[in-house]
Amino acid sequence: MTKVLLIIHILAAILAIGPVAIAASMFPAAARAGSDSVTVLHRICRVYALVGIAVPFFGLATAGPMHVFGSAWVIVSIFLTAVAAAVLAFLVLPGQKKALAGEPVTRLAMYTGLFNLLWAVVTILMVVRPGSTTGA
Repeated sequence: MTKVLLIIHILAAILAIGPVAIAASMFPAAARAGSDSVTVLHRICRVYALVGIAVPFFGLATAGPMHVFGSAWVIVSIFLTAVAAAVLAFLVLPGQKKALAGEPVTRLAMYTGLFNLLWAVVTILMVVRPGSTTGA
């Protein structure tokens, strides 16, 4: 069962966080260019952000049976995931909404980059797992 949970966790990360990362990264340039695609990009970010809730859900469901809840890499990953979610919910999505309303948004690209950087670090922690004794 642990392998199934881990597979779902990984697939959710790829299929939910990936589209948000790409659409959010494309949004600032599209907004500056006045592209009609900004509405679609914002919708992708909103919808997949909700779908992305599955990532930490299945991550936590996987960590229990693997007995890694107390591991530093898991704790740091959980914290960084929460920070990434907050950046998306409180900075990126509202910034996109302001841009759609015609308001100037100066830091949206930076917030999007921070969101993507946080997820990159979480991904690295999930692969490298510093301090892990599993040998994988």
